[in-house]
Amino acid sequence: MIQKFYNLVVSTSGQRLYDLTEKTCNWIKKNNFKNGIINLSIQHTSASLIVQENADPDVQKDLINYFNKLVPMNNDLYIHTVEGKDDMPAHIKSALTNNQISLSIKDSKLILGTWQGIYLFEHRLNDHQRTIVHHYIGN
Repeated sequence: MIQKFYNLVVSTSGQRLYDLTEKTCNWIKKNNFKNGIINLSIQHTSASLIVQENADPDVQKDLINYFNKLVPMNNDLYIHTVEGKDDMPAHIKSALTNNQISLSIKDSKLILGTWQGIYLFEHRLNDHQRTIVHHYIGN
């Protein structure tokens, strides 16, 4: 059994979904991982990780629109407003989604459905540097 870690840094430029699937699969291939579990963990409280459809970009637009309606950017609704109108809503959206995802690797392939991809879901409006820790355990 082995364990390996990798920090993937993603530069974001506003609120949207950033596809991590290819970079994660490349790391798996580069290290010749056979069978095991990979845990992805985002090191931030205003962005999150999701597994979502990767075929129709309208799904991503609808997700962002839905979360913006669910958690409005209106400072009158929140106490924590120091970093701008998107600050507290980003924390709430992050709490409603995932900060960690665990996936299986079988025969050197990441187990995802046909139309699934791994995404960093950026909830803030401005540019950020986001770190996603990849932790592999397996053989």
